[in-house]
Amino acid sequence: MKKNICRQLVISLCIGSLMFIGAGCSKKTVIPPDLGAGMNQSGMNGGTDINYPNAEGIYSENSLSSEGTLDDSASANAQGDGSGQQSFEYNKMHGRSSLGLEPIYFEFDQAGIQVSMTDVLIRNAEFLNSAPGRIVVLEGNTDDRGTSEYNLALGERRAITTQQNLIKLGVDSRRIRTVSYGEERPLFLGQDEESYSLNRRVDFVLQ
Repeated sequence: MKKNICRQLVISLCIGSLMFIGAGCSKKTVIPPDLGAGMNQSGMNGGTDINYPNAEGIYSENSLSSEGTLDDSASANAQGDGSGQQSFEYNKMHGRSSLGLEPIYFEFDQAGIQVSMTDVLIRNAEFLNSAPGRIVVLEGNTDDRGTSEYNLALGERRAITTQQNLIKLGVDSRRIRTVSYGEERPLFLGQDEESYSLNRRVDFVLQ
């Protein structure tokens, strides 16, 4: 009798172990990411897409890259100080623009392209025309003087003006997108004229 009971107990334990192992090997359900996350509303302005960013933004800056070759010094500057942050001098020269492109700076409360920025705009247009498969996002920024609503509109005007000039220089309008950040993403945090002037900017970001 004891042998029968022991045999049944061993069989029961074996069956239970097999069921446990089988349950542990079941496939996990993978939920795809929300493809709508990070998308923004498009404005209506003569067919121009004006995107007001949400908290997640419209892209991951770390995923951006540029085409073409760069010299060693440019590559070294792009690496910053090793902490993931760019140096002040690098930010001053490049803003948040992708490598190979330069930002356009604006006068206080103005959206027109300064004569001093003409050469930069031409170089950017030439770079974009040499990489016809890329999309460029023009990011309009302002300093923090004025209301948030006013600065969003001002950043929008700066991005649109830049877009219109790129089109005149031969860049396909279908490859240009615009976004206004207004005062919301200052790259320079000082409350001085230099910081203000460096935050009044349109960056050229490749996608």
